[in-house]
Amino acid sequence: MENILVLNGHEYYPHSKGRLNDALFQTIVEMLRPQHCVKTSVLQEGFDVKEEQEKVLWADTIIYQTPVYNYSVPALFKKYIDMTHEYGVYFSGNAEEYGIGGGKLTDKKYMLSTTWNAPAHVFENPDLFFEGKSVDDILFHIHLSHKYAGLIPLETFACFNVKKNPDVTGYINNLRMHLKEQLNLI
Repeated sequence: MENILVLNGHEYYPHSKGRLNDALFQTIVEMLRPQHCVKTSVLQEGFDVKEEQEKVLWADTIIYQTPVYNYSVPALFKKYIDMTHEYGVYFSGNAEEYGIGGGKLTDKKYMLSTTWNAPAHVFENPDLFFEGKSVDDILFHIHLSHKYAGLIPLETFACFNVKKNPDVTGYINNLRMHLKEQLNLI
């Protein structure tokens, strides 16, 4: 039985109340609980840095459910990363080559589960808005923070067009399939 931390990184705004991210977060937790030990964090409810670090150290896998605001994670989620990714806890900084080999979380995996207002077709097309970049390219800085700590990425999950043309049932079904593939769920 694997230890899994599921984190809801949504930050409330009147135009972004978080219902979809909460539904996806709840889906992840409900799917994992029968087969795994699960702990959760909902950043909007507040968090204690040391407690969150202990959860990460306990976890084999961390799953982040988050919207993407202005091509990054919400400010509260970024603050969480800035406060918890601490020298001596997640990394040593003593690597010969910057960023390589100093991570202390090398036995752990992480997965980003994201919601985007952008439609899927604008990614990975050099002629459109993101200039050929993928979801992971846009979130590269988040991946680097985790790479520096030594974590191993699982495949990112993304929901697109969540405000203009939402398909909540489709998102949840796709998330279920993604989790089954990434975590070898039965």
